[in-house]
Amino acid sequence: MTSDKDNTGDDKPSMSSSQPYLIRAIYEWIVDNNLTPYLMVDATKEGAIVPEDYLDDQGRIILNISPSATSELLMSNEEVTFNARFSGQAIGIVVPTYCVKAIYARENGQGMMFNDEGQDVTAEQGGAGGGGKKKRALLESVSAPESDGGSSPPGGTPPDKKPPGKNGGKKGPNLKVVK
Repeated sequence: MTSDKDNTGDDKPSMSSSQPYLIRAIYEWIVDNNLTPYLMVDATKEGAIVPEDYLDDQGRIILNISPSATSELLMSNEEVTFNARFSGQAIGIVVPTYCVKAIYARENGQGMMFNDEGQDVTAEQGGAGGGGKKKRALLESVSAPESDGGSSPPGGTPPDKKPPGKNGGKKGPNLKVVK
């Protein structure tokens, strides 16, 4: 016997977002295959703490989150946090999970893209009555021991400096939409 309450569509159990779980799973899969995990981040959303010098024209940044490029990496259900070096300066990075647009392997582009469905609500929960203007968190450097010569910043090169290589370093991620 079931009650009338069980048969209505209004009493479905709510579930948390699957995005943080997928980010962690794909990160582990990429690292297990000895590849380099990259995060594409929408830094225009509230709560993202990234170096703004490395943002593209659309307010996005690509972050290398490999174990060799980061320290103190923590991927929780709410955010991805870690320390990384940009132009030789150690910086604490905070990326709320709703700001992550994709996670993929640098070498072959395999990974997953995320959309904004259901995430805008999460992004705006912290600002009740904020007038629609999104606030940016301040970026602060962290004290970290010197690394062994850290050649390039984990987030890539600034937009005005093109790395050497094919097409002047303009080759972007090779992501495929899978339905």
